[in-house]
Amino acid sequence: MNAEKRLAIFERLAAAIPNPTTELEHGSTFELLIAVILSAQATDKGVNIATRKLFKAANTPQAIFNLGLEGLEFYIKTIGLYHAKAKNVIACCAQLNQQHNSEVPNTRETLEALPGVGRKTANVILNTAFGQPTIAVDTHLFRLGNRTKLATGKNVLAVEQKYLKTIPKEYLQDAHHLLILHGRYTCTARNPKCGECCIVDLCEYKDKVIPKIHLMAGEAMTDKSIAGQTIIENSMGVEG
Repeated sequence: MNAEKRLAIFERLAAAIPNPTTELEHGSTFELLIAVILSAQATDKGVNIATRKLFKAANTPQAIFNLGLEGLEFYIKTIGLYHAKAKNVIACCAQLNQQHNSEVPNTRETLEALPGVGRKTANVILNTAFGQPTIAVDTHLFRLGNRTKLATGKNVLAVEQKYLKTIPKEYLQDAHHLLILHGRYTCTARNPKCGECCIVDLCEYKDKVIPKIHLMAGEAMTDKSIAGQTIIENSMGVEG
């Protein structure tokens, strides 16, 4: 994929998603940190349901630490792996209290030293809370990078490095949220919504399924861009 096509992709994503941001509800950097830790192998929706009640009861490192393990588990028991996550959150809060004056640090090294915080979580905090141009590669960004050919790689780190190397600089700050939202709602794991996709003619996914009505309306498309792809009549629901 060349630089011109990459730029066009991000121009369209930015136009389609004018306010790219996390869907994890939070009122502070600390709340965001806890929400991200809890979101591992869980949905943002499920995390938000739990943290709405948790953060009303306790929303500082000391307050959550004071809940104790069982007290915290009471609030997050609907989230997968809640017991292990509760242990990490309590330990993380203790470390924030003891080593960081109850403040969330703003460097990768110090963030990744916190219990429950790995590279992906650190990238989310650095980008969302501190405005640093980092890319947190989750399941959506990994799939999207390899599927569209924006950033191919066999592992998360390889995909992250490819994104950082090739994303146009003017979109690097918002790229994480543009891509995660596009992957979550349009370029889904199963049955990607190619007919609703704003970059359908730019993406290099060889198995895309494009409704015929979409092709007729797509001014930027060429015979080459649709070669070998499946076209369906979406108005009748009949394959062609």
